[in-house]
Amino acid sequence: MEESLLTHPMSVLVLLLGILAVLFGANQKAWGQKLFQYVPLLVFAYFVPTVFSNIGVIPMSGKFELYKFISDWLLPASLVLMILAVDIPAIKKLGRNAGLLFLIGTVTIVLGGPLAVLCFGWALPAQLGDESWKGLAALSGSWIGGGANFVAVGRYVEVKDSTLSLMVVADVAVANIWMAVLLGFANKERAMDEKIGADRKSLDECREKAEAYQAQSAQPMSMPDLLLILFIAFGATGVAHAIAPSLVATFDSILGKDNNFLNSFTWVIVLVAFVGLALSYTPLRRLSGVGASAIGSAFLYILVTTIGAKAEFSQVFDPKNAGMLLVVAAWMTFHALLMLAARRYLKAPVFFLAVGSQANVGGAASAPIVAAAFHPSLAPVGVLLAILGYLVGVFGGIGCAGLLKMAYGVWH
Repeated sequence: MEESLLTHPMSVLVLLLGILAVLFGANQKAWGQKLFQYVPLLVFAYFVPTVFSNIGVIPMSGKFELYKFISDWLLPASLVLMILAVDIPAIKKLGRNAGLLFLIGTVTIVLGGPLAVLCFGWALPAQLGDESWKGLAALSGSWIGGGANFVAVGRYVEVKDSTLSLMVVADVAVANIWMAVLLGFANKERAMDEKIGADRKSLDECREKAEAYQAQSAQPMSMPDLLLILFIAFGATGVAHAIAPSLVATFDSILGKDNNFLNSFTWVIVLVAFVGLALSYTPLRRLSGVGASAIGSAFLYILVTTIGAKAEFSQVFDPKNAGMLLVVAAWMTFHALLMLAARRYLKAPVFFLAVGSQANVGGAASAPIVAAAFHPSLAPVGVLLAILGYLVGVFGGIGCAGLLKMAYGVWH
């Protein structure tokens, strides 16, 4: 692990919480509200820790125990609490464009990679050889569902670990910039939608219904409520962590270890999502009005700071990575432009573009973050689409791998 000024997990946590406290404090001031109208608070929550980690104040390694704990425990716990308030009938009424833009996002990832290689394959590092298309294939899995599919597709094409490390750098450099752009859309959504005459009726109804329910059920938080919220969040997460390895072993025996793309953490996410959905049909849904959603949002913001802290931008400027970064940047550009064109053609709200794209590119770790930037009540939409991304990602990644191999063959 790299050396940093702060190395104890609690000292790093205090700094991250301090960053969030300052940002939310600024949001209470007139100047802060004006600033966050142009650059969303979430963008600062992401990039301020990036600065601290890249100058050596806090660790950057994804293996740092605090970052791992937050990813393993606070992410699932936040999903339970945010899905607890979900109104499934209202989400169903969002219409076909929500699911359609997600699927278009998947298709543009599958086709965009081979297209980028056809256009810029000459720039790929010659010393990598076939590892170039194999690494890009693994990245396609990551961009259709997240890290679990990154590993699964990488295993399928038998890519080297050293190549995977390079793809992580490319992912951080490109996908995280796109995520920042999507977060920036949140403050401009109505203007962007009005410009193309997007039909916002179903989206606004879903948001208004959620707000009305929260206002109706809003009550001061009591100590029993707080303890029950924490018990549900971490109890469901703990049970999911306990069950997940058995599910992995069962599917390994059925599908074979090399074909099972559902790893332990994927099962944790799926299990807590189902727990949250089940509880949303019970009287426990009232907890969203006494603070469950707020606590879930706080967990998500803490997660955002750790994602930003792990973003290593020093390697972005390494000349030996320039060719790979060019191809990956072109790939993401194709995805972005085609998604924007599809949204305009469908006259869909920009929210559907943002969450549909991030459910593919970022998976469950960031799709609810982007959705919540538009409105906290919409976070479950990101979770549900991200789970769908887990399921289709490995198959899309395998298909993309074949196309990448053929495109690479044109140049080599």
